[in-house]
Amino acid sequence: MSNITVLGLGAMGSRMAARLIAAGHKVTVWNRTGRAAQPLVDLGATLAASPRDASQGAEFVIAMLRDDEVSRFVWLDPECGALAGMSPDTVAIESSTLTSGWIQMLGAQMQHQRVSLLEAPVSGSRLQADTGQLTYLIGGDAQVLERCRPVLGALGSGIHHTGALGHGALTKLATNALLGIQVTGLAEIIGMLKRSGADASHVLAAMAGTSVWAPVATYLANTMLAENFAPQFPVELIEKDFGYVLNEAGISRDAPTIAAAHGVFQQAMAQGQGAENMTSVVRLFTARHAPGEADS
Repeated sequence: MSNITVLGLGAMGSRMAARLIAAGHKVTVWNRTGRAAQPLVDLGATLAASPRDASQGAEFVIAMLRDDEVSRFVWLDPECGALAGMSPDTVAIESSTLTSGWIQMLGAQMQHQRVSLLEAPVSGSRLQADTGQLTYLIGGDAQVLERCRPVLGALGSGIHHTGALGHGALTKLATNALLGIQVTGLAEIIGMLKRSGADASHVLAAMAGTSVWAPVATYLANTMLAENFAPQFPVELIEKDFGYVLNEAGISRDAPTIAAAHGVFQQAMAQGQGAENMTSVVRLFTARHAPGEADS
């Protein structure tokens, strides 16, 4: 069993740490607010006071953080950053959803200190994290990946090596963009059906029997119809990811569909839905009109 550090104990990081503890690994954790660590400490984890302290003596350091800015602080802060506590034998595993440019910069910083970086963002949400069914979208050296496979295998059921550092970020951002486009498309369709007086559940069930229906669409449609917006993938996080995607695209006219979907999530944010599940954007289209009422 390995000595593993987990940095960031949000909805995903806390579940990953719990899986590693259950698999028998020695786990050290750090979170900006220590209160989130208590359930893991109760399971046997050690709580560290800083990322630097947490990474000392670790074989693998996994980060699951909000964005580029937080990732930069947690890894590279000169006083308490994790890199300052890592030895050349340690492998850094960055599982946050970040930009490819930042991942490449982080990899260069780590190479200067002879620390290996594996880029390992995941596809999947809280259920997949709980059950060890995450899908990894790997960027980095193939030999480093082979060293990490036993750790990643405790957390995920699929490992896809996409290429060099930065390619994993591009793959994750592309995946989330396609997901978000499907969310906004279904939300608009449900709004159209309800305004037309159709039974949206019956229409969508018929659509589900056609070749255009994506596997994730059943989950998306069901949560929209049930108005179950308990956060699995909050609006505020997918909105952040869309911003990253558009930065990668360069200019909006090269990604007009992505830009339009981003606008839907921005509108939901403006209406106070940031902490709700991404499917809550359906409210933008179902609360607008009564059945049969059209724009004037």
